[in-house]
Order: sequence, then structure tokens, then C-alpha cells
Amino acid sequence: MEKEKGLVLVLTGNGKGKTTAALGLALRSWGHDRNVLMLQFIKSRQCGEHLAAERMRPGFEIRPLGLGFINFNNPEDVARQRQAAWDALRQVEDVMQSGQYQLLILDEILYALKYRLVELPTVLTLIDHKPAALHLVLTGRDAPPEIIERADLVTEMKEIKHPYQQGIPARKGIEY
Repeated sequence: MEKEKGLVLVLTGNGKGKTTAALGLALRSWGHDRNVLMLQFIKSRQCGEHLAAERMRPGFEIRPLGLGFINFNNPEDVARQRQAAWDALRQVEDVMQSGQYQLLILDEILYALKYRLVELPTVLTLIDHKPAALHLVLTGRDAPPEIIERADLVTEMKEIKHPYQQGIPARKGIEY
């Protein structure tokens, strides 16, 4: 497999599509026989992408490592989610150094930053120590300027209209 400069890609903004875009990158990379891993920092429930990834093994794997969207006003929930996020960060370090994957997606890590589940300096260090050939994708709302500056590509999803505004609940195959 050819060696190329790995990129840092940030998918952020308040609109739907950040994880979906990351999955599109995953599919494209997997199609070129590259190994892909998505670590999900918040999600815990099984989504359509988990079902698809099971069929795409061994080259594509998703690990939901969070507790789902919790009540951030409940200190016990926050403490448990913070511990899960730190455990996920330890996996990131190991995975990055393993050389096993060509594309690593840190899904919702920017939410973990926003809710102070992980610390910005730790995430910046991960970016700075990324192996040269690894493509690294970070998703979630409110990307900090320091991460935007380090990224090679930043896309902001902007919500114009959403079914939730019309009282339409999340749909299987669309939101999960």
C-alpha cells in the first residue's frame, strides 16, 4: 500500500451530517482496502452504521465507547461519561501507534471536549503525535480554534431545516 501524508479532517457545525460524512470517508477508504476504525466517544446504542460495519469486517470496525447522550446536569452521569471518554482516549493512543489502521475516526470527540469530558491539551497532543501516514477525522459541534488551526480540512455542517423542527422523531436509517 502506498505511503502518503495522512490528513487531519474536522467535521463540525450544528447541522446533521458530521458522523454521516465521516462514514462516507470510511466507506471510501475501506473500498481502497484500507483499514478503518471509528471510535465513538458518546454513542452507545446500536445504529445502522454498527450493523454495516459488522458486515464489512475485518477492514472496518466501529467501537461505541460512550454512554449515550446523558443528563449533563447529573454529576454522577457526567463522571461516568468522563471516565468512558478517558478510557476511549487511551484506546486512541494505542490504536494510533499500532499502525493497523490507515483511517481513524474519533466520532463525537468534539462533544467530549465541549462538555469537558476530555481536556483540549490532551486532544491537541494526540493530533500532534499522529503517525505521518494516518488520516485522522474528528467530529462534533463547536470545534475549538486550536483544532481548526491544526486541521488540513475543516467542514462546517450548517442546519437550514431539520425534521425535529416539524415534530418528526429520529428515523431508523437516517439519524441512527
